Amino acid sequence: MSRSGWLLRVALPSPLRRYFDYLPPETAASIGPGQRLRVPFGRRQLIGVVVDRVDQSDVPENKLRAALECLDEQPVLPLPLLELALWSASYYHYPPGEVLATFLPVLLRQGEAAEFRSEHCWVVNDGVEPDQLKNAPRQQALLQLLMQHPHGLADEALRAQQFSSALVRALHDRGFISRQERPMEPLHWPEGDPLQQSPLPLNEQQQQVLDQLNENQTGFSCSLLQGVTGSGKTEVYLQLIEAQLRQGRQSLVLVPEIGLTPQTVSRFRARFRVPVVALHSGLNDRERLDAWLQAGRGMAGIVIGTRSAVLTPLARPGMIVIDEEHDGSFKQQEGFRYSARDLAVMRAQREQIPVLLGSATPSLESLHNAIEGRYRWLKLSQRAGGARAPSFELLDICHQPLDEGLSEPLIQRIGLHLARNEQVLVFLNRRGFAPSLMCHDCGWVADCPQCDARLTLHRSPARLHCHHCDLQLPLTGRCGECNSTDLNAQGAGTERTEATLQRLFENYPVLRVDRDSTQRKHALQKILEQVNEGGPCILVGTQMLAKGHHFPKVTLVAILDADGGLFSADFRGMEKTAQLVLQVAGRAGRAEHPGHVIMQTHHAEHPRLRSLIEQDYTEFARQELSDRRLAKLPPYRYLVMLRAEAVAQGRAEIFLQWVRELIEQHDWPGVSWLGPLPSPMEKRAGRYRAQLLIEADQRKPLHPLLSWLSRTLEEWPQARKVRWSLDVDPIDNF
Repeated sequence: MSRSGWLLRVALPSPLRRYFDYLPPETAASIGPGQRLRVPFGRRQLIGVVVDRVDQSDVPENKLRAALECLDEQPVLPLPLLELALWSASYYHYPPGEVLATFLPVLLRQGEAAEFRSEHCWVVNDGVEPDQLKNAPRQQALLQLLMQHPHGLADEALRAQQFSSALVRALHDRGFISRQERPMEPLHWPEGDPLQQSPLPLNEQQQQVLDQLNENQTGFSCSLLQGVTGSGKTEVYLQLIEAQLRQGRQSLVLVPEIGLTPQTVSRFRARFRVPVVALHSGLNDRERLDAWLQAGRGMAGIVIGTRSAVLTPLARPGMIVIDEEHDGSFKQQEGFRYSARDLAVMRAQREQIPVLLGSATPSLESLHNAIEGRYRWLKLSQRAGGARAPSFELLDICHQPLDEGLSEPLIQRIGLHLARNEQVLVFLNRRGFAPSLMCHDCGWVADCPQCDARLTLHRSPARLHCHHCDLQLPLTGRCGECNSTDLNAQGAGTERTEATLQRLFENYPVLRVDRDSTQRKHALQKILEQVNEGGPCILVGTQMLAKGHHFPKVTLVAILDADGGLFSADFRGMEKTAQLVLQVAGRAGRAEHPGHVIMQTHHAEHPRLRSLIEQDYTEFARQELSDRRLAKLPPYRYLVMLRAEAVAQGRAEIFLQWVRELIEQHDWPGVSWLGPLPSPMEKRAGRYRAQLLIEADQRKPLHPLLSWLSRTLEEWPQARKVRWSLDVDPIDNF
């Protein structure tokens, strides 16, 4: 037994699926779950999180080491969030220390204090009088401003008042002011009405939905809000959050893409007087910690972020909203492979708060839960403000000549809409100039040397780029086999489509929106500002255009390759295609101008395509669910993917075959397996990959197998020759 009568059970950032026991540090006061410790680990020191206080350990007392120091006076993770982390580690079968590290900002993982950053400010020195600067009126004005703020002002505040750095430096050099460091002043809720902008009027459907949701503003409930694009889901979110703010509670809003975060934050800040903070990968480590602390200490009324924001503590949690809940970006694809949507539901249940899932095209899993009555199912079938849903047209391009992927009827329709001073959106979910580069003389194709994939040709700047491993090669202009210079770009990407549209419609601006064109800071915002000016233009881009944007002057949406997911090897391919098509189509006709959607296709009579445009998404989804039931696929069956990769070809498959034989030595009722099989893209980033699928009709029998398997592989010498991972509830099969 320790000198204090208790031990500390600690989760450390280690690949081992276990906890570690330590004696309390010499200076131990009150240490409990959720606080961070610095501990010795081998020859290193690590930052861990206390998960429990225990009376005894499996490790002999004479071998227990003492923690070096406790880094926090109070827990950095509140108990509900700590419990969620430990549940996540158990459900996803991932090392608990790595999971808890994911719940913490980078600076806290590194041992930094859980405090706001300091900032430099300028203060007036003792004995200084403004009269001493009679002959320097600007310096005198600056001095008088600083005298009104005895605690000082930072450089940013002085620049906002039109005082230059040179002016500040001049006062400093003359000995009138000094530079001091002070803690940053965090934002605080103002007293009184949280609104600074009146809510928009709701139509009858929106009001009914809001009334039903307001019935359950306390306690756990999960609701699915299925609203067609443009139906005003965001206004419903805003008015729900207003009710939470009036009761002093915080709200967490998850959005799928970093590109949507700034515009969402702007809209919420325009509506509410309370502090609104954003959490996403575009922030630096210091900015992220400050936002995280404001959320955890109750200073931020609203927290908006991408996937990892679901792990953010809230001092007074009120509700969670997940916008575009169907989006695949809510599933982490590397390391700790959690689903932010599913964790949000579990978190809401633990914290006894409502969670709202919103989408025009819900995932089949969420829709199935709504049909079965596990989620409350609310619908908005009308567009807000009297706007009409767009009309659809399947344009059969079989036997038609194409100009870089554009058919003549489509070109004519684009010109017609532009001539009416309207805007056109052209959707193609392929970046770059062309998907591949081929030699006309020998048939050589530029392949990625590290992946089973072709290199994409880019023109600005000129290069060959693998979008799977990020390898980039210079464009030499010669064949890699026969040295010929007769190289042809095969197919069209967004760059090529942009160039073609600029040639065909030279009098109109063509704006490209994809990951390449929006890499620079504020690039997307500048493009959207130009679109929102309302002049005739053509938007061409990838799925970045499909989510959440409001383009009131877009009246025509052209989908160049509507057949992309019809014959996918992924059983979710048709679902993803339908969601993408309807989300893109939803950009058309969002104001008083009617919208039209043209889908170029080689399969105009395909039954699922026709179902998609002639019936609503729900009917399409019911047909997909019926097929899934017959095929025993999710959501009627539960899947786990055991993935392995190795440098040598075949080694991953051999390893998984050993795993299968190991599993088959035991009886696992209700569980079956398929494989091992090479991954659909076997070679990626220089490593060969394979997978073993484990499945069951119920979740319950899966987890004993996975728990046993993860512990066994962790101790198995053969498992150290490959990289392996468990993906519970996978959404991709690559």
